[in-house]
Amino acid sequence: MSNATEMLAKYLQAESAVLSGQSITFNGRTVSRADLSEIRKGRQEWEKKVQAEEGAGSPSIGGKGFAVATFGRRL
Repeated sequence: MSNATEMLAKYLQAESAVLSGQSITFNGRTVSRADLSEIRKGRQEWEKKVQAEEGAGSPSIGGKGFAVATFGRRL
């Protein structure tokens, strides 16, 4: 599991805890419901990093991935 994937999992856990009305200690800081927007910003940042890692080497146009289909016989 990559660092980006681990961080995304932590942000998802934090977001879930705050949405449940709890507070959570994350990287030495206690985060409460009032900080939900900051948690969401962090989650979105790490989602982009995970997507970039997963999409590395995959063909894309404008950031949208695609696959190439081959119909018929290969020469």
